[in-house]
Amino acid sequence: MSELSTQLFSPENLIDPYPAYKKLRDEAPVHFMPEMNLHVVTRYDLLREAIKRTDDFSSKYDQFLGGAQQMMFMTLSEEQQAEAMVINEQMIEIPPTMLTLDEPEHTQYRSLVSKLFTVSQVRKSEDSVRAVINKNIAAMKGTTAADFMGLFAGPVPLEIISDRLGIPDEDRAFFYEAAAAAAAGLKMAPVPPEVLIHRMQLALDLQRLLIKLIEARRAEPREDMITILANSKLEEVDRQLTHGEILSVLNQFLVAGHETTTSTFGWGMLALCDNPAIQEQIRGDEKRVKTFVEEALRIEAPVQGLPRLVSRDTELGGYPLKKGDMMMLRYGAANRDERQFSNPDAVDVDREKAGMQMAFGSGVHHCIGAPLARQELNIGFYELVENFSDFQLDPSAGRPVADPSFILRGLPQLNVNYQQRS
Repeated sequence: MSELSTQLFSPENLIDPYPAYKKLRDEAPVHFMPEMNLHVVTRYDLLREAIKRTDDFSSKYDQFLGGAQQMMFMTLSEEQQAEAMVINEQMIEIPPTMLTLDEPEHTQYRSLVSKLFTVSQVRKSEDSVRAVINKNIAAMKGTTAADFMGLFAGPVPLEIISDRLGIPDEDRAFFYEAAAAAAAGLKMAPVPPEVLIHRMQLALDLQRLLIKLIEARRAEPREDMITILANSKLEEVDRQLTHGEILSVLNQFLVAGHETTTSTFGWGMLALCDNPAIQEQIRGDEKRVKTFVEEALRIEAPVQGLPRLVSRDTELGGYPLKKGDMMMLRYGAANRDERQFSNPDAVDVDREKAGMQMAFGSGVHHCIGAPLARQELNIGFYELVENFSDFQLDPSAGRPVADPSFILRGLPQLNVNYQQRS
């Protein structure tokens, strides 16, 4: 297993991690990687157990994210480090809110935005979601060959999350660039120093834009997420949220609200190209479209894994863990566990309990925006196969390859050919 340990997060295995995941599930479902000081969990039942045991396994893993950022900083020259520090000194410090907090603090913040994700609120947003999807469907009708990621999978979720946040039209172009840069940072993949500096400047400029909007919404509230956060109070201390707290929540929705949905649109389209019969099987069938979406989420989890911090000496599946150990829960591995899913490497549009996949996590940290993501994906794929047929990979472009990313998993490009249905 030592050879696998050194290769699990190599660029090659990040592009195609599934053979390594299977080997780990079968031989070492909790496995220590000394080179990253991580205990990697890959089996479905053990991930479920770890997520439930919040007293043993904490979501306060800021040190892990901070360590990754420090490693990137150390790749810069002295001059570039000085430039980065100037940018960093101008940024507002971002405190932990939802993703990296445990109960009860986690719920204090989560409850402020949960009102946006009730069944009635999701239904209310359907018309606006359809309008965005139909606009991008119309753009696809102007050609029979396209980079699907650039023409549909990327623009649709970005426009929808911009609408929900309340980003003004005149700031959209910048917001789209900054949102993409924020998501790219979570991939934790090496980038040239000038790209890292540019991302930092975008992050600073994005903070300034959002703070301007926060203050504008406090003066003139509207029906959007920024308004809700700008005017909400933490009841336990009877105060409004600070700029840092609001930015922390918005940053999480910024990535979760578009990057994961973009990725699943891409992986789902690749599945349609690889399995032409599925295009006919789901056309006009809302139930099968919904199952197909769950299968797309399962087969290629857009968030491959997240850390947990061991809070006290304990064990998981008989594997000993000590207080202070860092675990990595690999949702992408659990979603292909044959102990939970029969024929796990295949897309099955009739799979029972397809919603048991873990792409949105589970437990108290289950993705709060999952209903909205499913709404976009369900409507999007229904309309795609309703309006077009014969989706296939462009043979001149070669097979698409995933970004070699540690956390997120997506396709940078997906060149497809298709026909418009009459």
